[in-house]
Amino acid sequence: MKTVMVKNVVIGEGAPKIIVPMVGKTFSELCEEAKQLNQIDLDLVEWRVDFFEDVEDLVKVQAVAKEIRQILNEKPILFTFRTKKEGGEHEVSAEYYFTLNQTMMASGLVDLTDIELFMGDEEVLAAVNYAHQHHVKVVMCNHDFDQTPAKDEIIARLQKMQHLNADICKIAVMPQSAKDVITLLDATTTMSEEYADRPIVTMSMGGLGVVSRVAGEIFGSAMTFGAAKKASAPGQVPVAELRSVLDLMHKSK
Repeated sequence: MKTVMVKNVVIGEGAPKIIVPMVGKTFSELCEEAKQLNQIDLDLVEWRVDFFEDVEDLVKVQAVAKEIRQILNEKPILFTFRTKKEGGEHEVSAEYYFTLNQTMMASGLVDLTDIELFMGDEEVLAAVNYAHQHHVKVVMCNHDFDQTPAKDEIIARLQKMQHLNADICKIAVMPQSAKDVITLLDATTTMSEEYADRPIVTMSMGGLGVVSRVAGEIFGSAMTFGAAKKASAPGQVPVAELRSVLDLMHKSK
């Protein structure tokens, strides 16, 4: 499996890398949040721009991104607009979704962008190609906040992300039982051992799924999301606790 290098972070080897989301609504909130994250033991920062009140103003988005980039210095930044249908905070047209992402890809201010799998194959592939032309990595993703799909379906979605040339393939699902968590972990292991040729990221959300966020290295998931202030998805573990458990898992492997 090939790894993905972003600045000085290697994704796909060793313990899962910790991503912490920024969820500020205003310019000042985001700058303050970035300063706080600069003091935290994390590997990547995700800017969840769908929380930003001026997300539909490209000039303001770029202005915030420039300030965040200066504050965070060498920390890799993942730029994410999460659509409403996949659990996001704000609704925009598909056209604006891709315009926003491509604007940031070309800005030189972010290192990775999040592209959702089910935004249309042609459009997604074009966005991936555009990102790569601008030396930006793509985290392709899918979220199911209602259920955990069958093992074969989880694997099929991750394989489709590979087919669409994502650099990192990510899926997050909601468990209704412990068996659902096992389904997600089983799918992760099979994908990692039999099909994946690049890093994958999987998680079972909510309290039931916390084990999937801390035991990724055992099953084949390369990154995990931790919370510094406000979680951006159910089940995120505080960063300090998460790092401690990830280190324990890594040393015990």
